Amino acid sequence: MQWLDTLTPKQKKGIQLVAMDMHEAFKNAVANDPLLAHVAVVHDPFHVMKRANAAIDELRRQIFFRAGPDMRAVGRGTRWLFLRAWERCTEQQQARLEQLLACNAKLAAAYQLKEELREVLAAPNEAAMAKGLAHVLRRTQRKANAPLRKLHDSLLDHLPQILALGKYRPPVGRIEALNNNWETLVRRGRGYRDYQFLLRKLRFLAVNPLQTAEGVRAFLALAA
Repeated sequence: MQWLDTLTPKQKKGIQLVAMDMHEAFKNAVANDPLLAHVAVVHDPFHVMKRANAAIDELRRQIFFRAGPDMRAVGRGTRWLFLRAWERCTEQQQARLEQLLACNAKLAAAYQLKEELREVLAAPNEAAMAKGLAHVLRRTQRKANAPLRKLHDSLLDHLPQILALGKYRPPVGRIEALNNNWETLVRRGRGYRDYQFLLRKLRFLAVNPLQTAEGVRAFLALAA
């Protein structure tokens, strides 16, 4: 990551933890920097569940959209329902989901496993998370189910970084909010000719969230 090259050795020494998604390039950028050897790398629940949801979505397409027009009609417009957490569904949505899951045992098992993984990622400590992940991995290792096997390999490859979530418990909500703020800043700028200026704005936004009128004035002054 080019951003790491903008940090001084003193700044790198002050970093204790890096929360990131599951792309190998990000993990390698930290691992290959000797000044960041002390840093813990954590994968946040959002990106872990994103891969689990991708597996569910692939199974849904196989079952409903590649099996003929009748099944396609049953599964049309249900993607969001499969990706939503069970507890966030209304009673009517849960009943509809149960009807869909009854169409295929493999899909029902995969959905149950996805919700189990969601609970595991909320475990109170590293030991509880390790136990829960071991159970999930035993269920995803079956080669006959290609989407779940792909999820299995991904979870196994990133297991230390996922377990670090249970050990360090970073404020992932705030991290995701900062990510959204950064993406909005870049999108609204529609391109920056001065790369260093963009980095200064991003860094300011990270250390000084715009929660007060004074913070907003300081940010606008930086832009000016």
